[in-house]
Amino acid sequence: MRNSLKVAKWEIKRNMMNKSFIISLLLTPALFMFFFFVPQLFSGGESTDEVNVFILDELQVWDDVTAIVESQELNWKLQLTDLTESEMQDQIAGTENTVYIPLTEKTLDQGLINLYMSEDVGENFTYEAYTLEAPLRQLQIDRLGLSEDQKNVIAKGISVQQADTGEPVESGEAVSDESDPLKRVIPGAFAGIILFSIVMTGMMIFTSASQEKKEKVAEIILSSVTPGELMQGKIIGYFVLGITQVVVWLAVGLPLVAWKLDLPLMEYLLVPELLLLLVLAISGYLLFSAIFVAIGATVEDMTATSNFQGLVMMLPFLPLIFIGPIIGDPSGIIAKVGSFFPLTSPAVWIIRLSMLEEWPWIEIVIALAILFVTIWFMMKAAGKVFKIGILMYGKNATPKEIWKWLWA
Repeated sequence: MRNSLKVAKWEIKRNMMNKSFIISLLLTPALFMFFFFVPQLFSGGESTDEVNVFILDELQVWDDVTAIVESQELNWKLQLTDLTESEMQDQIAGTENTVYIPLTEKTLDQGLINLYMSEDVGENFTYEAYTLEAPLRQLQIDRLGLSEDQKNVIAKGISVQQADTGEPVESGEAVSDESDPLKRVIPGAFAGIILFSIVMTGMMIFTSASQEKKEKVAEIILSSVTPGELMQGKIIGYFVLGITQVVVWLAVGLPLVAWKLDLPLMEYLLVPELLLLLVLAISGYLLFSAIFVAIGATVEDMTATSNFQGLVMMLPFLPLIFIGPIIGDPSGIIAKVGSFFPLTSPAVWIIRLSMLEEWPWIEIVIALAILFVTIWFMMKAAGKVFKIGILMYGKNATPKEIWKWLWA
């Protein structure tokens, strides 16, 4: 194990000094920030300016409107006006960043709020103006002469939810917030990013093994370590490199996303379920890295890689073929089959667990057992292929030759 760690340290140091790795490490966050902020620069910037809102208050709802604007933290500067609607229409032409809103008996009867906006006011203001609906609807209800109970029934409205077919809920029991989809989606997306990032970094093992074989560096290395130690060191080293990239990228991305969406991301991430999702992500890396390092040792020249080796490199993207049916029915037959097939199991489970409200623990345990056993066998097989392939020169190994090495 000591020699494996030495190889891992050597791989880490070599790649950390590699310009392409450094550029990838730093350029990805830079691109993320570029595409994050540039659309805002072209949005016109009007959303950040305070809008002068003049209200004709014939309905005596000024206090209610003021309270709503303050509670919603809208960027409005409210002012009262005596202008009529026709005067508003004439006045708005010569103003900037201004909106006139008539709240009149006509508005209440028609159920329609007219907005007279200057040209520089963004379209988002229209959606913000829907907050004025509440005081006007309450005024309509008050004028109907209903009792307090009738008013409460109307104000309460009607909501729709999926019926619970499990244990009955006691009267007055608080409704759990476990149905919040973000509590499943955000940890799943986090694990998916880690899986994708470290697997993509793990694909560099293929290039590394092939390059060392071509330059006959492997012969020198194998004079000090065994083929198994060399392979293990590469897997550990590129895992650390992949995690390093993920940490740097998330250190930039998470604060920006949390700020933009105004979400407590850490509260969603720091949950026990995240541990299982991370185990799935790391398992996917171990499985594919064993395949990559073995196939890389069989390739003499990457420019002349055979179709077989090229197809192997596409294995991590296999779950994308079934992503439609899985999202459409995360408990369907296709999703379940993909959950137990080792090459698709990590990605499929991350997608499924991000969508299912109740996790099928029996299926999870069985799938993890199959996955771990497959990883163990794949490591053993990769060791045999790597041991022979890394010292074979002159041509790429054929599938028939690789099959013989496995049973040698």
